[in-house]
Amino acid sequence: MSFIKNLLFGSYNTSDDPTGSKDVNRPAGSNTPNEPIVEGKFYPRTLYKYNGHDHENIFIAIKGKVYDCSGGRQFYGPSGPYSNFAGHDASRGLALNSFDMGVVRNWDQPMDDLKDLTPDQREALDSWHEFFEKKYPYLGTLEPEPGVNI
Repeated sequence: MSFIKNLLFGSYNTSDDPTGSKDVNRPAGSNTPNEPIVEGKFYPRTLYKYNGHDHENIFIAIKGKVYDCSGGRQFYGPSGPYSNFAGHDASRGLALNSFDMGVVRNWDQPMDDLKDLTPDQREALDSWHEFFEKKYPYLGTLEPEPGVNI
C-alpha cells in the first residue's frame, strides 16, 4: 500500500524500500540479505560445507585464516578455475601455484603444516595471503578437529 500511496502522492524516495516494508531480520547497514554467519573457529569438516555446492557461500582457508570468497564465485565456485580450493585450506596449492586436487587435503586428513615449503613457495603463499586479506572478509581461524585432523 505504501508503494501506491508514494507513487500517487509523489512522496516516493528512490532510496526507500519500494514495497514500504522493512526487513526486520537484517541488521542495520547490511547490504546483502544472505550474509554469512561468522563462526570464528572452523574445523576442516565445518569449512568443507562452504564449497559452493553444499552451501551457497564459499569459504577458503589460507595460513590458518578463513575468508568468505563468495564474492569471487566466478573463480572459486563450481566450474571456476580455482573451484578445488572452495571449502578447503588452499595454502599449499597457492604456494605451489598448483590447482591439482592432490595438493588439497580432505577434511578427514591431518592438517598440512607446510613445513616443507621452500623460501620461494613461502613468499608466494605470503603474497596470496596478503591478496586475500585485502580482498575478502575474514571470518575466523581454521583449527584441527580433535580426534580427526591431528
